[in-house]
Order: sequence, then C-alpha cells, then structure tokens
Amino acid sequence: MPTTLRVFDPAMCCSSGVCGPTLDADLARFAADLDWLQKQGVTVERYNLSQQPGAFAETAVVKDALARGLEVLPLVLVGDRIAVEGSYPSRETLAALAGVVVKKLDVAPAASTGCCGPKKATAESSSNKSGCC
Repeated sequence: MPTTLRVFDPAMCCSSGVCGPTLDADLARFAADLDWLQKQGVTVERYNLSQQPGAFAETAVVKDALARGLEVLPLVLVGDRIAVEGSYPSRETLAALAGVVVKKLDVAPAASTGCCGPKKATAESSSNKSGCC
C-alpha cells in the first residue's frame, strides 16, 4: 500500500525557504528532501496555514494538536497519525516514516586513492604522502 505523507506548515509566504530577504536553509533542505521522497514514489501533500486553512480545520488530528498552540507546527502525518511535531525532520527520518530503504553506496577506501586519483607507484608512495597534485 503506497504511503502518503502530509505536512502541515505554519503560516508563511512559501514552503521553499527561498522567499523574502534571506534564505531559510532548514526549509530549503526540507523542500529538497520532500522532492527526493516523491521521486522515491511516496505521495506527499503539503499545506500552509496561511494559504490552506481549510485543510487544518478539516483534519481532526491537526485541529486537536492546534488546540495546544501554534508551536506544534510543522506537523508531519503518516496516514492519520502525527509522526513529527514542531520541527522539520531529516531525509533519513522521512525515509523511515515512508518505508523507503536508503541504500549506502560502496566507496573505495581512502588509502588507495589520493585527491587527484590513484597514488603513483614510486619510491615516494612508500611513505604516507597522498597522490595530490
């Protein structure tokens, strides 16, 4: 069964983090993480309190949470359950909530290469010098 993640943001002019005079790095990271999650096949719905107040009023669990105050925002719901409250989760947390498996890439051991590629087989390479230019 496909997972749907719903994000309920506090009132703001945009969800990307790039509006206004300064960049909100946390919002920009989160927007990129949600985009990544969608590319993994997860359905993501995002609501902004200032632009879609009806979604907040119509979702019982969100309405109940807001009775405690606006500091509960942002809310991240998986199905009809609050999974994260009051902060924007990391990509790893989003993946876990959505059931997405994150595969680690195999990386060659650092000792076998230098910053510019493999070490040259010279008398110098017997010392611990890197293969950097």
